[in-house]
Amino acid sequence: MAVEPTRWYFSLRSPYSWLAYRELTENAPDVAERIEWRPYWEPGAASARLLAGTDIRLPYVPMSKEKHLYILQDVKRLAAERGLAVAWPVDTEPDWDVSHLGYLVAEDAGLGREFIGLAYRARFERGLDLSERAVVAAIGTELGLDPDTLGNAADDPAVLARGVEALRTIGRDGVFGVPFFVHGPDRYWGSDRLNGFLAGVRAAA
Repeated sequence: MAVEPTRWYFSLRSPYSWLAYRELTENAPDVAERIEWRPYWEPGAASARLLAGTDIRLPYVPMSKEKHLYILQDVKRLAAERGLAVAWPVDTEPDWDVSHLGYLVAEDAGLGREFIGLAYRARFERGLDLSERAVVAAIGTELGLDPDTLGNAADDPAVLARGVEALRTIGRDGVFGVPFFVHGPDRYWGSDRLNGFLAGVRAAA
């Protein structure tokens, strides 16, 4: 019998993923250590060109101004409840390939989760633009990895191909937003559903 998957999908773009990441790693490390971590992102120019020739269809919907303003207010409120301050980045033309493909390189080196932590800190606590290759390269330096390889991961055809395959799993799992948690047949969407996911995983264990 096939083992049912237990994983979560995160995005370095999403402040709700940032909050879920902190909750997982700080308050539920037992679960964080035994589940799969999968990236979810809006394809940048390089990934989009490769996806154009496939049957992969991603459920992205442009965000309205009203929703954007609500998220700014909501995340500020949720962060304050956790004793956190948000430093919102200014990224008018983001390319999410840069950071998420950089994550794949760090993951190959066994430092994927450390990369995520530093990327979230850069974006939501320091207000840096993760589309800037220099920002991702600096994370590589901090991790002791080659900064050029990390910062320019989007130029590597092999990493790009892996990124496309990672995006393919989004459709297979029915993911339509982040954070998104999968435990067997059960799906949980949003940081406010994290406790339900944790309870399910712990009960099964």
